[in-house]
Parts: sequence; C-alpha cells; structure tokens
Amino acid sequence: MASAWDSSHAPSRHWQSGEWSIELRDDELAEIRYGGRRVLRSIRAVARDRNWATADLVVDRVRETDSTLTLHVRSVGLGSSFAGVVRVETRADRLKVVCDLESATVFQTNRTGLVVLHPPELAGVELAVTHAGGRVESSRFPVPINPHQPVFDIAGLAWRHDGLAAEVAFTGDVFEMEDQRNWSDASFKTYSRPLDLPFPYAVEAGERVRQEITVAVTDAAPAATPVSGSTTRIELKRGGTFPAILVGAATAPDPAPAATSVGQGVLVELDLGSSNWRAALTRATASGLPLDVRAVLARDAAGSTVDDLATALVDLPVLRVAIFDPISHVTDAAATASLRAALASAGLTVPVIGGARSHFTEYNREHDRIPTDLDGITVAITPLFHTLGTEQLVESVSIQRLIAEQTIAMAGGAPVHIGPVTVRPRFNPVATAAEPGPTRDDLAEGYGAEFTGGVDPRQSSPELAAWTIASAAALGIPGVASIAWFEEWGPRGIRSVAGDPLPAHDAMATLADMAASASDDLLSGDSPDGELWAIGAQSSTGSRVLVANIGRIERTVDVVTPDGGLTASLAPGTFAALTASP
Repeated sequence: MASAWDSSHAPSRHWQSGEWSIELRDDELAEIRYGGRRVLRSIRAVARDRNWATADLVVDRVRETDSTLTLHVRSVGLGSSFAGVVRVETRADRLKVVCDLESATVFQTNRTGLVVLHPPELAGVELAVTHAGGRVESSRFPVPINPHQPVFDIAGLAWRHDGLAAEVAFTGDVFEMEDQRNWSDASFKTYSRPLDLPFPYAVEAGERVRQEITVAVTDAAPAATPVSGSTTRIELKRGGTFPAILVGAATAPDPAPAATSVGQGVLVELDLGSSNWRAALTRATASGLPLDVRAVLARDAAGSTVDDLATALVDLPVLRVAIFDPISHVTDAAATASLRAALASAGLTVPVIGGARSHFTEYNREHDRIPTDLDGITVAITPLFHTLGTEQLVESVSIQRLIAEQTIAMAGGAPVHIGPVTVRPRFNPVATAAEPGPTRDDLAEGYGAEFTGGVDPRQSSPELAAWTIASAAALGIPGVASIAWFEEWGPRGIRSVAGDPLPAHDAMATLADMAASASDDLLSGDSPDGELWAIGAQSSTGSRVLVANIGRIERTVDVVTPDGGLTASLAPGTFAALTASP
C-alpha cells in the first residue's frame, strides 16, 4: 500500500509531442521540456480568493491528440465557480498554453489566471524583458533571494540555458515576476495582475478570463553532458558547532500524553492577544526542557502585554525570547525595547532574538525594520505554503540551504535560530481578516496552529524521517545555532495524540543525540542533486554521519569525512547512520 508520502506525489501522466514533453500532474503542466532539456518548471491556472487561498481546480477530462492536450477544468471551493479549458498546442519549436475560464458567479479574487514557474537553476542567467509598450530591458534571474519582484511589466521574456534559447510571450494581462525561493519554493514565478493594482478585484458572473503563454525555443548550443556513474559523492567538512535541536510545543487540545523530551529545548509560540497563552506556556514546560519563547503582540489593548509575559517567565528555564508584530510578523525596534524593559523589570537576564515568524520572505523584505543589536536572528520555514505536492516538499530542501546561507549573511555575525520548520503553514501571514482563535483560557480547544494551521497526512509517514535529516543537512551549516521542527505531539507532531513515536521522532532523536555533545564539530557539505543529503559530527572518537535519500529511486552514496570514506545504499525515502574511526 502506498504511503501518504507517495500518494501526495501528484499522479503523473507523460505527454509527448515531437520534441516537447510535459508531465501532467493533476491540473499542473509540469516539467516542460524540449529535446529532454527543461525549459519551464511548470505552467498552471490558479484562482485565488481575497486571502490568497487557492481554489481546487478539478480536471473532469483530458483530451489528447498528437499536437494538443486539453484539460476540461472547473474550480471548487472558496466561493469560486470557474469552468473552462486549459489547452496545450504544439508546432515544431513552439508550445502554446491557452487558459479560458468563465465564472458562473461573482468572485472576489487576488489572482486568477496562468502562472509560470521557472526552475531555480536559472539563477544568474541573463534575461531579456519585453515590456508591455515594446521596450526591451536587460536583466538577470536573481542569485541572492530577491526580497521583491525582480521584474515588472512583462509581455515577454528571453534567456539562454542548457544549450537552448527560450522566448516566452504573455497575452491577456500584464505579468510580473517574484522570487518564490523566499517561501522555500524551488522556482521563480511569473504571474498576472501586477500587485501594485488594487486587490481583491471582482470577476463578474459570466466574465471570461482568457490568457495565453507561448514558448519558443531554438538550439543555441549542445546540451550539457550528464555525469555518468551510479555512485554519488558527498564531501563533509569540519566547521562550527552542531546546531541545537528543538521541537515545537504541541498546539493540539488537551488531554496531553505523558511528557517526554527530545532535543535541547521546546519552542513555544504565544499570542498575547489569545485567552490561553498562559496555559500554553505552562504545558510547554512539561518536558522539563528549556524554552525558546516566541511571542506575538496583542492586536488591541484588551490583550496581555510584554510585562505580563515577563512576569510569567520568572522561574522558568528560558533559552531566549522573541517578540513579533501581529501584522508584519517581524520584530521591530519598539517591540524589542519594550520586551527588554519588561524582562529587566522582572529581574530576568534572557537573550532577546528576533526576525520573522512567518517565512524568510518577511525577514528579507522587512530587514531594515529589524534591530541590529539582537542576540540572535530567527526565520521560520513552511515548504507547502503555495502548493501541497510532495515534489515541492522535496525540492524545498535545496532552497532551505539558500535561506540558511542568506540569513547568516544578513545576520551580521549574530547566531541564527531557524524554526519552526513545519510541513504546512501554522497560520496565514497574508490573511486580510482576523484568523480564528480559542474561546477558553485552558487548552481544551488547543491554541495557535490548531485553529490557524494545516494538518498533513505525511506527518506520520516514514519518509518524513528522511526529509527531516535532509532538512537538517541543508540548514545545519556554520552560523546556525539551533533548528526547531514540528510539534511535540498531535496531528502536527513527532508523536501521535496518544503519545506514540512517529518516524520523524526517531530522526529528531538521532539528530538530538549528535547535538548533545557541545565539543563535537559540525560536519556539513553540499548535496549533489537536492535528493541526497548528509550531516555529521566529529569528535576525538571519529565521525558520525547521517545520510538521507529523499528521491524516488535507490541510491548509493560515498560520504567523505575527515576520518575517511563511508558508503551506503539507501532506498528512496530513507536515512542511515554511519560511523568512521580516526
């Protein structure tokens, strides 16, 4: 029987027309290739409501000919009622995608139409941009993760990569591009309806949304020759200290299972405007581990204050405290000053950290608002913010490495604390209306993500253990002081509601054991392809290494450590622990 991990790989249907090929994954036209070379990550139609939630696009039937692929689709949910076609037409070196949707009712939307995802390997590639008025501008796909849109007013794009010259023309609206690596997506996205126009906007009953994207390619040079060989090599180098391993506090309703401890601390998120944040804080202490406290200011005067928070922290084992604005989701100077004053008044000497509690996006965009004298910087990671496929979960790991590197560079020498790292969002950072919350001051209803977050069936899958090791290998580089994943127990946890360990629990326990010795040096290295990852620790007794395969085929890997080489064969979605003696 397929696991939740496998079943969340979107069903794939290969379509070939001459030199063009597409992997049809539900409504997504994925892996668009010409002559076997990837041109686009994907094209798909989306209908997003006023809170940026995406309606499901159901494919009722698919019709194929030698040169056309037609999806008959309809939207479901969020008050949407679109129906129509998404059609692919090919001719020699051209591929056209037509989106023609009609709304049966009025729909308030922030974006409805086609989006294009460009693969991350285009970073740094020269880009010619044709604007709506016909002017052509020279640009590049961003190398560092760009905080804002790198390209505006797009009617066409052109670039050369992997031996192909590609041109993409857009009609039906004005398009622009954003760097989706901000959200740990492995793509640059070109989308319609510029964000400087008012939103939401209404698609009226009977109104049609029609857009076309035409892709033209020519062979500009021979394609790169693939590296042959069945064994992959990863080199781990010594540097820095193995990061502390933390787990998020459970947000599920009581009753809680018997407390156990994994790692070096518990990260607890507290909304000072909620009715039960004190109960959440108390329950987070049950494991006996020290606390990494992340507090959100109350939205109004009826909520609690930072003075209330500081008083509640007296006599508790606190590693550090952060405070965030409830609207921007970042730490600003005023909030930091008030927190430090409150802690001092309560007689507490605790490191004060800050950054963004949502995504790297907000840290990247609001960096100028964040104080430069913080005792540490934090960012959170949620891979499945834009889409829910396992492909995205796997591809995000390479982007997690970029996020870690860029955060360290921006932190100016301050230690970086990454987390929570969760499969699905804990809340919607772009919601335009207040999100739901508890009505009681106890935990009978739960709190936080129990009201505002998502539950994913892959949370209990065996493959999530390997993914956690891969995530640790991507994020665990010199400069990262701690990493926190998931929750202690519950539907978003590393243990079930009953307290039974899930596969991710074993992965985190193994990582925590490596982190337990402060004298051990971190061993880190690059992944050769984003699917094989390794992390280790070295002491006087040798090197311990964890290697993970998050791909879909069995792999053999040679890991080079300062104490010698190690070899492992890994089935897809598994990890292994290896040791090398000095």
